[in-house]
Amino acid sequence: MRGSRHARRAVTRRAAPRRAVARCAAGVLVTALAATACGSGSGGGNGGAVLTSSWGDPQNPLEPANTNEVQGGKVLDMLFRGLKKYDPRTGKARNWLARSIETRDSRNFTVRLKTGWTFSNGERVTARSFVDAWNYGAGLGNHQKNAYFFGYIDGYDRVHPETGAQRADKLSGLKVLDDHTFTVRLNQAFSGFPDTLGYAAFAPLPRVFFTDHAAWLRKPVGNGPYTVGSYTKGAQMYLRRWDGYPGPDKARNDGVTLLVYTDSNTAYTDLLAGNLDLADDIPAAQLKNVRGDLGDRYLNTPAGIIQTLAFPYYDKAWNRPGAEKVRTGLSMAINRRQITDTIFRGTRTPATDWTSPVLGAAGGFKDGLCGRACVYDPARARELVKEGGGIPGGRLTITYNADTGSHREWIDAVCNSINNALGDDKACVGNPVGTFADFRNQLGRQKMTGPFRAGWQMDYPLIQNFLQPLYYTGASSNDGKWSDERFDRLVDKANAERDTARSVAGFQQAEKVVRDAMAAIPLWYQNGNAGYSERLSNVALNPFSVPVYNEIRVG
Repeated sequence: MRGSRHARRAVTRRAAPRRAVARCAAGVLVTALAATACGSGSGGGNGGAVLTSSWGDPQNPLEPANTNEVQGGKVLDMLFRGLKKYDPRTGKARNWLARSIETRDSRNFTVRLKTGWTFSNGERVTARSFVDAWNYGAGLGNHQKNAYFFGYIDGYDRVHPETGAQRADKLSGLKVLDDHTFTVRLNQAFSGFPDTLGYAAFAPLPRVFFTDHAAWLRKPVGNGPYTVGSYTKGAQMYLRRWDGYPGPDKARNDGVTLLVYTDSNTAYTDLLAGNLDLADDIPAAQLKNVRGDLGDRYLNTPAGIIQTLAFPYYDKAWNRPGAEKVRTGLSMAINRRQITDTIFRGTRTPATDWTSPVLGAAGGFKDGLCGRACVYDPARARELVKEGGGIPGGRLTITYNADTGSHREWIDAVCNSINNALGDDKACVGNPVGTFADFRNQLGRQKMTGPFRAGWQMDYPLIQNFLQPLYYTGASSNDGKWSDERFDRLVDKANAERDTARSVAGFQQAEKVVRDAMAAIPLWYQNGNAGYSERLSNVALNPFSVPVYNEIRVG
């Protein structure tokens, strides 16, 4: 999934206020089953070095191929290990369960597995564990949100046809040769394919996933350094260290209790009060205080995250000729620098392209690719909105989830900027949705009538991942249903390039198509930030902004 890190600077620290509590703070949803997890004590109720961390309920059950959002991804990062693993400091894809992945033509790959890996139930991880999991993930009838990631493999058009019923159960491009070897044939050359295989959708699955699926959903079994101890939806998930884990990245704590918070401010308050060990989403309102509150226990590190405003292209009002002028005008009406300076205080940088600086220039980041369209220019913004026929319906309504990320503050600031630029204090308003899961469900049902928050956290460190999943026709995270044949052709051509530099250049040509249509408005690049309690040490965020839970020490 996910550069360089800022050095943490020691800051004079004032003691965090502490208070005795008989119950959890109101901002975290709990039940009687979860009560033992409250406070910085024993997490899942088993005692020992268990840490507590803020969390939000996943949108879907934790099937690897059905999880395409951050909260579920945090859990999968602890429960599973795949063929590749992304270095928690550099983001580089390294062989993990794979002993080797070889190809002569970037289309036909031979995968050889290391021996000695098992699932937490004792079952061996074999080539079949991967092939069966990928076939399941690709199957139309299994309704997996990440099915699209298997679209490069031969036979996907029969396993997951664009129209009609599923015509095959297995991808013809996957063949098991023996317990530790399988082959993959793609439907086109894709030189970056091996580096995608650290993404959770490509994780192996045990037989119980298929033979007793309901039981697996209640208590997922994986092959990572943690196992699921318990889960109460809307309250908490407790993950305990798996002592038999065969990998080199064993957990350095006894477990992690993920507590569901509906308000990041409450999580921060609990952190300061000693009732929470780790909050990995510092609210914007607290950024002015966080250094004084936490000192060097505050993390602010570059991450492969970009925040954008996306549009519902299934709504004809946003897909008519001239609408690209309106979208470009709205982009020029947003004063990115002022918003990032006043609200985010060093944790965001105004975006000038649609990728992330963590890729580096060689990886595809192109500073300034957006050009004037990402520069604040109220006069030109007004002209373009007018030339494009005005804002559909006369008012811009930006929908966002209100439970995490301090989104209300920046959405209000974006609307204020647009209103000021257009000279109309009612041109833009925010539309909060209570929870992230409800927000994602509305997107899935294509209920948007205006722009919506569309933050993207990379799945793997390739420019392809910032473009194809979001803007390719029918792609898994193309929530607005934007479609452009030229963009699709350029992406296909870039994927087929065996030379990395030529492939990156091809993707940048495709990115210019996104720019010219202003398919989505890039806002800012986001750092990962977090704060942690005095109980913890060796805390870090990876380039995906996710805590490296297995390396955290307690006590």
